[in-house]
Amino acid sequence: MDEQLNDAPCGFLTLSEDGIILSINQSLLTTLGYNLDELSGNQINSILTVPAQLFHQLYFVPLVKLENQVEEMHTTLQSSNGEEVPVMMNALPKKRQGKTEIDCVLIPMRKRNEYENELLIAKKEAEAALIAKHKMNVDLEEALKNLKHLNKQNQIYKINTKKELELARKIQVTSLTDPIVNQNIQIESFYEASNELSGDIYGFYQIDQHRYGIILLDVMGHGISSALITMSLHSLFQRLISKGVNTEDVMKELDNHLHSLFQTNEEAWHYCTAINLLIDTDKQTIEYINAGHPPAFLQDTNGKLHQLHSTTPPIGTFEGIQFKFNTFTYTKGSRLLLYTDGVTDPLDSEHLCTLLAENQFMSISKLKEKIIQSLNKQEHSYHKSDDQCFILVDLK
Repeated sequence: MDEQLNDAPCGFLTLSEDGIILSINQSLLTTLGYNLDELSGNQINSILTVPAQLFHQLYFVPLVKLENQVEEMHTTLQSSNGEEVPVMMNALPKKRQGKTEIDCVLIPMRKRNEYENELLIAKKEAEAALIAKHKMNVDLEEALKNLKHLNKQNQIYKINTKKELELARKIQVTSLTDPIVNQNIQIESFYEASNELSGDIYGFYQIDQHRYGIILLDVMGHGISSALITMSLHSLFQRLISKGVNTEDVMKELDNHLHSLFQTNEEAWHYCTAINLLIDTDKQTIEYINAGHPPAFLQDTNGKLHQLHSTTPPIGTFEGIQFKFNTFTYTKGSRLLLYTDGVTDPLDSEHLCTLLAENQFMSISKLKEKIIQSLNKQEHSYHKSDDQCFILVDLK
């Protein structure tokens, strides 16, 4: 491995088709606290946490084979001293000497957007270089003509559909649930689309005197296609959760619905991360399933933060996923924060933890405004490219 790649400010490793580590750069070795001899020739599982090992087999391996690449996969590495290291992974298989090898770039989650933009720029430059190398000038000129034509059509489309998009946005916002405030619980939310329409959707419902259902979903992508899927899912989970259907069956129905939408059109395939909670204020229990979604935070009365990590792959990825819920008890005075990754792009998870810790006794209405102010402040130096949504819950 050359010196520049070996000391790059990100992790790099090459895997065999069987998941054997063929090479690994010094930057990643330093991050994990290993020597090259300790990892070379070992299975990738040797540096993955137990949940990440399962996620690797269920999500990473099939994606490499089906899509011939992996983009923006969240996983967790484990260092030599047992510390968890959250990373975002991009991977690309390559044929070398008749064998398939998988090159992987691993980027720490902090300042994710800056790194993502750098990767996207590098990817576009590589694609442009390949086009310049393999295409004749005549083909390039024809492509430019087609691009101009498409741009012209796109401008006409934007003008003709502006009113329709605004109406669709109003319908989408109207479908969102209002805050819930009573003697047992208070639920507040924030929602802002990056464009006219959003791929984020949520709902929270009082099922009976003591039970409340909360769900937060993030459909891949943005814009019209994602918004249509969110509205389709919304009508389904609103009916199920309002009737008190358990979290397992809710997630199974949503998963089946996504598979039924795209079973005859793989090109239109979308998946969705989701977290679904059932809160019983009488028993003081929380039942939850996290399907590939960023971990929610539970702040107990002592101020300690607990994370509700992902328990299954995102819905709509693989058929036959078993959705198993986790249940735990809470003490009155605890607080929950659920969010989509559009919030942790400008504000990393550590910043959210700090906001919760420093404002434990602040009302969630004021805490909500404080988080929004932090998001707005960051956006002066950050180009927002994702929908933003979070839910705050006070368990009285």
